[in-house]
Amino acid sequence: MASVNKVILIGNLGKDPEVRHLEGGVTKVSFPLATSETYKDKSGNKIEHTEWHNIILWRGLAEVAEKYLKKGNPVYIEGKIKTRTWEDKDGIKRYSTEIIADNMTLLGGKQSGEGHTQNTVVSSAPEPAPKPTSSGNTTDDLPF
Repeated sequence: MASVNKVILIGNLGKDPEVRHLEGGVTKVSFPLATSETYKDKSGNKIEHTEWHNIILWRGLAEVAEKYLKKGNPVYIEGKIKTRTWEDKDGIKRYSTEIIADNMTLLGGKQSGEGHTQNTVVSSAPEPAPKPTSSGNTTDDLPF
């Protein structure tokens, strides 16, 4: 039986993208993406729940995100879920679940001549992410 690891999200950037330029000219961008749902509880009160997702973009997608994305922008993301595990400096096991994006559509873009909003679709051929080469043990340079 085949398995599928596919995620589709539409949400807003929680902060400006964090850009890292790695050896070999490879660009990595990460940012939190907020998705929200609204429902009514048993008493009829409106409840809004926001879920935060850690988004990672590599190479061409990262370069587009670096150039065009800002905090609050709406964006459509397709990708896969990846969970990393590592031990911090105190020997405590840590986990991070991320969405590795392979498609991105910038939503709410420029107005066209007819008053319609144009969206920009950006895709990336699936490539393995490079391993960081630094040996530092900081929270910014986490092992893959």
